[in-house]
Amino acid sequence: MKIDAHFHCWELARGDYGWLTPALAPIYRDVAVADWQAQSRPHGVRGGVLVQAAPTEAETQFLLAQADANPAVLGVVGWVDFLAPDAPARIEALARHPRLKGLRPMLQDIADPEWILQPAAAPALHAMAACGLVFDALVKSAHLPHILTLAGRHPELRMVIDHGAKPDIAVGEWQPWADALARIATETQAMCKLSGLLTEAGPGPAPGKVRRWCEHVLQSFGTDRVVWGSDWPVLELAAPYALWWITSRQLLEGLDEPAQAAVMGGNAVRLYGLHLPQKNSVPKIS
Repeated sequence: MKIDAHFHCWELARGDYGWLTPALAPIYRDVAVADWQAQSRPHGVRGGVLVQAAPTEAETQFLLAQADANPAVLGVVGWVDFLAPDAPARIEALARHPRLKGLRPMLQDIADPEWILQPAAAPALHAMAACGLVFDALVKSAHLPHILTLAGRHPELRMVIDHGAKPDIAVGEWQPWADALARIATETQAMCKLSGLLTEAGPGPAPGKVRRWCEHVLQSFGTDRVVWGSDWPVLELAAPYALWWITSRQLLEGLDEPAQAAVMGGNAVRLYGLHLPQKNSVPKIS
């Protein structure tokens, strides 16, 4: 089964998407799960993981409501205030929803790259591990040494690096990203999402622009620890869904079928503990 392990939906009127402004005109619009399905279903994608886009628990509840309404949403990665005194209780309450599979602090938007290592965040991290939730690391190169430290402190916490840690492909960034990501792969059990890289290459990237970076993700983590996602609709800042799909399939075409199936779906099932819907339970798009 092909699974998109990273997509978004939002309603602008909700008002908590601080980063989403009219300056981002291509994606400054309401986006529904059905809109994602219209993009993904033609490529055989039957389910996906809906990921937070606002630093509020209200948005997490909004995303869980989308999951309740649509069986194609196999899981949700939400948000919680990691520094709240009652963060463990909040996490335990959210985790009672069967579709809540992970949490994601928006580390890339926090000025201090060591923020997640502060002692006040530790109770939340322990609660996540106890609840079996995945830590989605939305990070850039500067954060990777600290994510390595985090993994060492919390070996019981399942972790995935979002968007290959977002190297600045548009300007050709390679180091320190490449070595730092390889260390994460070698020294931890973290997985890594093959997603978001076209966006880092800038609008309308040339064919093959991201291949070197994608190959490094695959070579570092191996096909049993790489998880494919679209990051749609953010992807539209660079290219349409279909172009990322074609790029990904070309990147994987030299692999055997089991390896391709793992990257394109099986690893997401294992990472997030997803329960797959029956074929006749997925509603048609009208």
